[in-house]
Amino acid sequence: MNAPFKTPTADLPLWDLSDLYAAKDDPGLKRDMEAARASVAEMNALAGTLVAARADPALLGERLDRAIRLYEQAADRLGAVGAYAFLDASTRRDDASAQAFEADVRQSLTEISTPTVWLTLEINQLEEAEVEAALSAHAPADRWRPWLRRVRAMKPHELSEELETFLAEQMPVSAQWPRLFDETLADLRVKAGRDTLTLSEALNGLSDPKAARRKGVAEGLTEALQAETRTLGLVLNTVAAEKALEDRKRGFKRPADSRHLANEVDGEAVDAMVEAVTAAYPRLSHRYYAAKARALGRTTLDHWDRNAPLTTKPPRGFDWAQGRALVLDSFSDLGPEFAERAGTFFDRNWIDARPRAGKQSGAYAHPVTADRHPYVFLNWMGERRDVLTLAHELGHGVHQTLAAGAGSLLADTPLTLAETASIFAEGLTFDRLLDSAPEVERQGLLAGRIEDGLNTVVRQIAFHRFETRFHDERQTGEVGAERIGQIWLEEMGASLGPAVTLNDGYEHWWAYVSHFVHSPFYVYAYAFGDLLVAALMETRRKDPAGFTPLYRELLAGGGTRPYDEALKPFGLDPRDPAFWDIGLGRLERLIEAFEDTLEG
Repeated sequence: MNAPFKTPTADLPLWDLSDLYAAKDDPGLKRDMEAARASVAEMNALAGTLVAARADPALLGERLDRAIRLYEQAADRLGAVGAYAFLDASTRRDDASAQAFEADVRQSLTEISTPTVWLTLEINQLEEAEVEAALSAHAPADRWRPWLRRVRAMKPHELSEELETFLAEQMPVSAQWPRLFDETLADLRVKAGRDTLTLSEALNGLSDPKAARRKGVAEGLTEALQAETRTLGLVLNTVAAEKALEDRKRGFKRPADSRHLANEVDGEAVDAMVEAVTAAYPRLSHRYYAAKARALGRTTLDHWDRNAPLTTKPPRGFDWAQGRALVLDSFSDLGPEFAERAGTFFDRNWIDARPRAGKQSGAYAHPVTADRHPYVFLNWMGERRDVLTLAHELGHGVHQTLAAGAGSLLADTPLTLAETASIFAEGLTFDRLLDSAPEVERQGLLAGRIEDGLNTVVRQIAFHRFETRFHDERQTGEVGAERIGQIWLEEMGASLGPAVTLNDGYEHWWAYVSHFVHSPFYVYAYAFGDLLVAALMETRRKDPAGFTPLYRELLAGGGTRPYDEALKPFGLDPRDPAFWDIGLGRLERLIEAFEDTLEG
């Protein structure tokens, strides 16, 4: 392993899930599920009464308020139980009992929640004027307006109650495909020289200072992924086929349209962003990788050199205490409240950072429910990228705590804004790293930041284009693993440019990208968020003091406002094509600064 641990692995934190439940047999699990059943039963007694009250605005408003409150209460109890099962299982993907418990919990939650499908269907039987009159006549109901906005948006795509119930009951069965994907990757072992690596360790090994080591890890990962492409290709095809079937029933014209609706963004705006980023490939990724090749004394890079350090010296390492201090200092740049909220995650053991066998790869922040608290998950390897990942996930966590006051239904943030706090925190942390770095480290830090930007913007858009093409082809029949690999090579090659060689075997590397299976068409949100944050950071640069209260208000609002309305106080209009150029220009300036270090 190449990770320069200064903190012994055993000293890295494990989270304490006892704030949720003490163990799988904790009586609290059963109590919460029974409380949810009671809320659902009380809510279901109102079925039919909303439409019956449509001529009486005050009565309709009162019934709407009561039904939605009960719905949220049930969601909070079920959300806590589901979160516990998922959080526990994600650190033990090699433990059959943990995986079975998660699956059983998912089945139980579906059984309890499925009878609630009538609520949104009945709400959407009401006319817009009737809903507006009810919210005006009964003031407490008006707080649900943002949630109702999202429910009403789904009206053209709703199915019959019988079909909606069937789909809800089918969800735990469909979830077995992502489970198979996760367990397959958790069991993956990569042979690299004398070492046997997990997927997380192998991906980290691609940043090793030694070229031979990177090559060995990449070839080992290729071999491991190739052995599983038949299974993972079947998973991907099945997930896509199920999605296509439901999309057709709901009347969505394009595979990404349901995600756009959930994100409260029109497909044309996303298409404009994708086109802007794709058009910028030559002046961003193509230009940078050519410059990086020159920095390494080469004409082209192998694909495993994409994130290679610029020197063979071990990269600067960070122990856990250093990473914590850097991130909290960066949060304090926005004000003490932000640092205090982030600090709570460390102080109360809400973070699991220790890599270990069976723990799934990647990182996330799980919001749990608004009446509980979030948890942060990552695999700390002690490198600069891990510091930024910690900042990223804590950004999510702080966002989730700020929005919690709105309640679970209103705190839920569409993906167009969900990455704002995370990417912003990552940017602040990088700025602090760069400002405090000795000159000898500046080139490497710039390279790292550019690569993070390219991975977040260019690479995610390439992922989106790959995903779009795959889903389009899947509609006419199963797409074989060989064809999936061809699409992958074409889109990755276009994004990386002529300075990067896609070596034999790279056609299998689509197989480890979990978003394709867990959250189809999620990936464009990373690019959306990164470019949005770049515009926000430019705004902050002009007036840091005036920015912070507006930023806090944006995060605390959760999902109460669509992204375009939420950005109006900052004077930003994402519907203007020039908006995307702010972020792309910021990244291009970093590349220019990197090129200047080569000439110096």
